Amino acid sequence: MATTATANQNGSGPVLDWAAGHGPVTGALSATTGAFAVATTGAATHMPPGWALAVGAAGALGHTVAGLRARNAGRTLATRAASWLVGAGWTTWAITHGPLTWAALGSLATIGVGIGAAARSTALYEEAREEEAIAAEQRQIAAELSAERRAIAAEWIDRIQRVCNITVRVVGVEKWETGTGYSLDAELPPGGATWNKIAAESARLSADARLPHGCTATASPGIHQGRVIIDVTTVNVLEQERTYPAEYGPLSLHTGIPWGYRTNAEEIRAYLREQCALVVGPTGSGKTNMVHGILAGFARAEDILTWVIDLNAGSAGLPWVLPALNGEIKTGDGKPVRPGIDWLAGTFEEAVTMLDTAVTVAKQRKMGYQDLLARHNTDLLPISPQVPQIMLVIDEGAEILASGDRQMRKLAEKILEVIRIARAMGIRTVLTALGATGNVLGNLMIRREAKVRVALTGGETEGMDLSKMFPGSRGLRVEQAPYKGSGFMGTPESAAALFKTWRILPNQIRDIIAATSDRHPRLDDLSAKAAGPAYARRWDTERTAWMRDHTPSTPAEAGPTGAGSGLNLSALRTERPTGQVSPEEEMLRQFRAQIDAQFATAPDPTTPAGEPAPPASGGLNLSALRGEQDNPAQQAALALLLAAGPEGTGASAIARALTDEYGTSRQTVVGWLRDWTRQGIAVRVGEGTKARYVHRQHAPEQPPEG
Repeated sequence: MATTATANQNGSGPVLDWAAGHGPVTGALSATTGAFAVATTGAATHMPPGWALAVGAAGALGHTVAGLRARNAGRTLATRAASWLVGAGWTTWAITHGPLTWAALGSLATIGVGIGAAARSTALYEEAREEEAIAAEQRQIAAELSAERRAIAAEWIDRIQRVCNITVRVVGVEKWETGTGYSLDAELPPGGATWNKIAAESARLSADARLPHGCTATASPGIHQGRVIIDVTTVNVLEQERTYPAEYGPLSLHTGIPWGYRTNAEEIRAYLREQCALVVGPTGSGKTNMVHGILAGFARAEDILTWVIDLNAGSAGLPWVLPALNGEIKTGDGKPVRPGIDWLAGTFEEAVTMLDTAVTVAKQRKMGYQDLLARHNTDLLPISPQVPQIMLVIDEGAEILASGDRQMRKLAEKILEVIRIARAMGIRTVLTALGATGNVLGNLMIRREAKVRVALTGGETEGMDLSKMFPGSRGLRVEQAPYKGSGFMGTPESAAALFKTWRILPNQIRDIIAATSDRHPRLDDLSAKAAGPAYARRWDTERTAWMRDHTPSTPAEAGPTGAGSGLNLSALRTERPTGQVSPEEEMLRQFRAQIDAQFATAPDPTTPAGEPAPPASGGLNLSALRGEQDNPAQQAALALLLAAGPEGTGASAIARALTDEYGTSRQTVVGWLRDWTRQGIAVRVGEGTKARYVHRQHAPEQPPEG
């Protein structure tokens, strides 16, 4: 074969590239044309024929050395060396007898064809040899992996036999791509053994395997009832705080909304086309953060509108609304953005309006979309960006359903009506609660419809009955999830197991609002017409004024007493000059006058010297309000408790009196009364529905227990 010469800029003289590549055709052409050129030139110049033979021998030697370095097969080495020697032999003969005869030309063509065929054969052989080497390497790797898997399988067969007294046969071991553990597919023995027996021994199996804290070995159903899947976590990802993924791409109701990640670091999604959801978590467990994560997923969806009810001053929804309403953020082209949620209710009246609107929309969709249902041959309304699903997120909604308060019962009836009638028409709810207790889960409608369930524990054991939250699940223990934002999540598609929600930062909420503003769907015309002005004017100034009234006044705005815009009890003692009395202070002045008309007022420590103090005996000591509570609503509630006298009052009555002014819910008042009882400020009298609370000034000397 011919050689290729390249100039070496750093050496002396030309260097032969013995590894130069040629195909079967180009290699044969190069060899024959080179040999013919050398023979013709040599014959014309009377070149000694032995030189051609010497060059051919050098070429054969060079390619043999190059082939050895490349680890070519012996067949390839022999073919290349023979090509050089045959070509050199023909050239030597042609120089001696002349290259321009028909015998010389014919033999050269024959040699070219032979060289091409031999080159093609050796190329195919080398390709097959290379593929076989790769396959052998893969077989070796597979054998090593198989050996590791066999060791894992043997270890767990022995462990399950030792701990669970069950002899299983492991048919597969799959290592997770995230590198945080592996799964075993095992076949249960005949005789009635079920996967539940292995699931019940999760803690013992984890301890026997010496897994790190936070890692578990959990069992779930296999491909059929005679198989079990055992997920073994080897890296504790729950202790790591992971922020909400910064990629805010579009989502859809039909592809699921990501709510967090499992112990194998893979995200878990909630499918809410037909299901409602229940999220429980005590204070400090990360429930509010998860609500924001849920709202983030809904905001990213192209076929979901989010309505939020939060009677605790709307705190769950305000971060998704105020930046847009206040014009604090803009889109890339400078246009104002839409709020991250479609409607926010922070008061009882607005919540009633929202729920009534939801019921009206559901009924109108049932009547107005009959043709659409017929075209799609379904009884479920086809959800799309043109006809979006309404997701109703109700913070502490489960407590509303379990409340005995009259107003809350009215609200609960409307929530249950939405849950009951609106499934097919694309309105579903996400309820939150403070604990997984019998009161929360006692409602049949919640148990039946809320199949997507989350229990954030944060290590809290009180009020966390996981057996009620996830009936049928075995081996779930609160201490497995001691980290904020961690807990258990179960869906109809995924059995209840450990998971953790992402930490969503306030600046991410603003980024998501800006990124998804143009993505939010509009309420379809039929539904918008049914919703009427109650929906169309939801962002009117008078309807959203309460959202901006929660900012406390600065000390300069608060006046001499420094009481801010809250409940200023000094207004009961010294009236401001005419024209400076607020409606709130005037109401409290009248309240004080009524109290003074019935009771004598206790001595006021701020009474100026020389001024006679009112009689103290038997009086109502309003000075007890000073310094005990800083929250204006709490001060007002404590005033009502004092005014109730020895008869006392209940949480419902206090909440009704404060709802219009402060939007305070019964659950909030219950919390205050519980704290006051522990602090000795109030005394609880009676049990159950007859329980009432009496201020310590009016309590009997030996208050009843409870």
